[in-house]
Amino acid sequence: MAYATIDKGSNYFNTVLYAGASGTQAVTGVGFKPDFVWIKNRSITADHQNYDIIRGTGTGGPLSVDSDDKQGFGTTVGSPAQYGYLSAFGSDGFTVVAGSVGGNFVNSSGNNFASWNWLAANSTTSNTNGSITSTVSANQTAGFSIITYTGTGSAATVGHGLGVAPSMILLKIRSAVDAWIVYSKSLGNTKIMVLNSTAAVNTRADWNNTSPTSSVFSIGTFSNENTNAATYVAYCFAEVKGYSKFGSYTGNGSADGTFIYTGFKPAFLIVKESSSAGNNWQIGDNKRNGYNVIAPRLEASTSASEYTNLSWVDFVSNGFKIRSSDGAFNTSSNTYIYMAFAENPFVLTDGTPVTAR
Repeated sequence: MAYATIDKGSNYFNTVLYAGASGTQAVTGVGFKPDFVWIKNRSITADHQNYDIIRGTGTGGPLSVDSDDKQGFGTTVGSPAQYGYLSAFGSDGFTVVAGSVGGNFVNSSGNNFASWNWLAANSTTSNTNGSITSTVSANQTAGFSIITYTGTGSAATVGHGLGVAPSMILLKIRSAVDAWIVYSKSLGNTKIMVLNSTAAVNTRADWNNTSPTSSVFSIGTFSNENTNAATYVAYCFAEVKGYSKFGSYTGNGSADGTFIYTGFKPAFLIVKESSSAGNNWQIGDNKRNGYNVIAPRLEASTSASEYTNLSWVDFVSNGFKIRSSDGAFNTSSNTYIYMAFAENPFVLTDGTPVTAR
């Protein structure tokens, strides 16, 4: 019996916290050379920053998950040249540099930052599985791939390199101002969510009403996904037993909230109400609190600083349990989607059980 595929989640995903220092700073302790880095200033209002191995580093590299803005910003939010940027990926982390005005995005003195780091392939390849040729960095063991492609304006397919169908896709146009769209297997191929929005699930044909396969995902003709000659990035995630889980749960409206079985102790969790609008995407991890009940949370869909005003979730050995009746996590009978990555599995590959937190 296969209990898990990965014994140590931090070999493929890791949260690293650091204090800003102004100037240039090497952030270490990731445990691997990351291919996708997502940074958020916890102390003040500042836009999320993410960089990947394909899009590159420097002032022209970032996208912000809480903004419609194009790659490199400067249209609806400040520029990385002004407020700081990630300049390089390293063997155990990355380097951040303050900008001409300050380091609010990635490295301001006196501010605390969270970084979430994923391992893809540490390399890229051309993928011709779809009708559009894509550039891919895929880690099939960890069920994670980074994909870039150029739109055609006609319904198409795009190769993702995972070898299995992804359960969640985060997709953004890079060359223009427009929203992030999200595919969730729990919602199906006729629905989208918007990552930088409080909106509820929307019925649209962004996925061409076609579920992803083991080799490609489908796209329609909306500007978010497939304008002729526009450039795009997609982050694809597939479930890996004992390491990652993507699904949904129903709220019960109680502080003794719903328990969601994942098969592992979570290290990272994003939750979003899908059945009604008004609540942001909530982010928790195993580093900012370090013990149950977890209170610190950041919101993917806003630039707000870290919230610690309520305790909202327990990370336990085999899943997570909601500990708040707040509508952002737990309105009675409403549906929530989630993505979670493991600290370690409930049972190791050799059958050894892991103790609870």
